[in-house]
Amino acid sequence: MYPSAYDFKSFYASLVGRVVRRVIREKIMTLWPTSSGLRVVGMGYATPYLRPFTDTAESVCALMPAEQGAHVWPDDAPNVVALVEGATLPLETNSVDRILMIHGVEFQGLHSPLFAEMWRVLKSSGRIMIIVPNRAGLWARADWTPFGQGTPFSASQIERMLLDNMFVHERTDHALFVPPIRSAFILRGTRYFEKLGSLLCPALSGLHIVEASKQIYAGTARRIMAGARHPALQKPAVVKPHSV
Repeated sequence: MYPSAYDFKSFYASLVGRVVRRVIREKIMTLWPTSSGLRVVGMGYATPYLRPFTDTAESVCALMPAEQGAHVWPDDAPNVVALVEGATLPLETNSVDRILMIHGVEFQGLHSPLFAEMWRVLKSSGRIMIIVPNRAGLWARADWTPFGQGTPFSASQIERMLLDNMFVHERTDHALFVPPIRSAFILRGTRYFEKLGSLLCPALSGLHIVEASKQIYAGTARRIMAGARHPALQKPAVVKPHSV
């Protein structure tokens, strides 16, 4: 079951949510340090992580699923949030440079037709970033947070899902080694948890952060088979006229 957009908003307004936002933002900006002149799209509930892009990107928008609902964002500028019904994105083909999806895959599953749509709208030079709860981490068990809702996954599952949907895996990072505890004392040590956790036990992170690029040509038999099933690559049937 999807949390509502206001459940997400409430979480990110809390002390724990603000700490989580800071940790994940730093990871995103490390992987995507520049967005000058780019078109950036947030999927799922990505608004807490889009603010750094608004100053330099050509355009920024957030697409929220109808099951989740939506709210206006940002509060101090014209709204850039749109509600998406089903798996059709209101975007032109090959028009987006960066897609950030968070709070999405764990509620929609690995076989969502939305991935074919994201492949369609992404430019050939574009990148997609998927952030999902780690099924081996503590945050997937904290059901009082959004990361404890839905289905968590392993990094290899996400990488395989991207491959099957015509994306090329670029790199995988990890975040949220701080335990999911509502303690200001523990949360003050977040930077130490993140630094030590990434060095000593990356497999126990709270989140996987997986970046991929758009695959244009299938390079293996498996990818060719995946491409043949991909809606964006299927050729229309040729109808022969009847002889008179």
